[in-house]
Amino acid sequence: MIQSEMILELEFVTQLQTLGYELLNIHKEEDFIANFKKQIEKFNTKELNNTALSDKEFQKILNHLNKGNRFQKASNLRDRFLLTRDDETKIYIRFLNTAKWCQNCYQVARQIRIKGAYGNRYDVTLLINGLPLVQIELKKRGMELKEAFNQINRYRIHSYPNTLFEHIQIFVISNGVNTKYFANNPDQNFEKTFFWTDERNNKISNLSEFTDIFLEPCHLSKIISKYIVLSENKMMPMILRPYQYYAVEKIIERAENSSENGYIWHTTGSGKTLTSFKASQVLKDMPDIKKVLFIVDRKDLDAQTVEEFNKFAPGSVDSTENTKTLVNQLKDKDVKLIVTTIQKLDLAVTNKKRIEIIKRVKEKIIEFGAVFERW
Repeated sequence: MIQSEMILELEFVTQLQTLGYELLNIHKEEDFIANFKKQIEKFNTKELNNTALSDKEFQKILNHLNKGNRFQKASNLRDRFLLTRDDETKIYIRFLNTAKWCQNCYQVARQIRIKGAYGNRYDVTLLINGLPLVQIELKKRGMELKEAFNQINRYRIHSYPNTLFEHIQIFVISNGVNTKYFANNPDQNFEKTFFWTDERNNKISNLSEFTDIFLEPCHLSKIISKYIVLSENKMMPMILRPYQYYAVEKIIERAENSSENGYIWHTTGSGKTLTSFKASQVLKDMPDIKKVLFIVDRKDLDAQTVEEFNKFAPGSVDSTENTKTLVNQLKDKDVKLIVTTIQKLDLAVTNKKRIEIIKRVKEKIIEFGAVFERW
């Protein structure tokens, strides 16, 4: 007997509840907005001093969240909003705890109806602090995943614009047997949807197993907080594939727990720049890391790498042959990320005038080699 889509959905929602998601019995847009107000007050209770937001104050928050494109909304989600209250006092409103990602509020809703250019009803929505950050589209067993993918694209065109659903970070599509995930960006195509895997690259395609691992609340908010890259070059959010996620996790583990070297292998075309970009970003933000040196061969320091890293950390890339800038960056405590070439670093470390500076820096370095071969 073929499992119906409705049975699949009900079993899925029940499983999410066992993982800690609160089930919301809401279907209308006005109820969804009311729940968001309640959740954002709860999440910011300390800042609000246990007082409720007035309608005027809440509208300011909605106006802030509804500004900009999806990229800007993804950025606002991770930032704070300076709210001027009715009594003219100012407080910062947070939408997501990205530092302590497990300390967020998780809810699940099914069959929410949003009326845009066309009315749509979404299968399952995961809300974090009242915001819809994950959308799951289910199809009965035997149906092609591409049908679910195409349906989500219709949602993005017909009913997401000018609603809080533009804050969705991750989409999940499944027919129970096969399950894939992808980021919410406007240039998405089906080839950019991914299966999750374990550390040994074993595919996790069954919805139930995927739910226990990927959609577990702490893991999901960790992915959203740390492993979505906001690419300013492409003006879109990008999500890491599983092997990129595990590579960055291993680098972090080695940096935190050991002074030994580490090596990551990547095959050509597997997203080396994105992996290194995210690894550098995560390491840079760790309090115990003094500096991150991203070292490449001169021929690999292409325009894309320069642009991406400079947008992430302005001035971090200096592609000239002069070593003075590099040495100044090494001395400057405020410069946490340096992107340079191995040729320039070689010139700097062999310069007798600067040998003491380089020696002091070298004592604090943990090295990582990136070997871009087949993994």
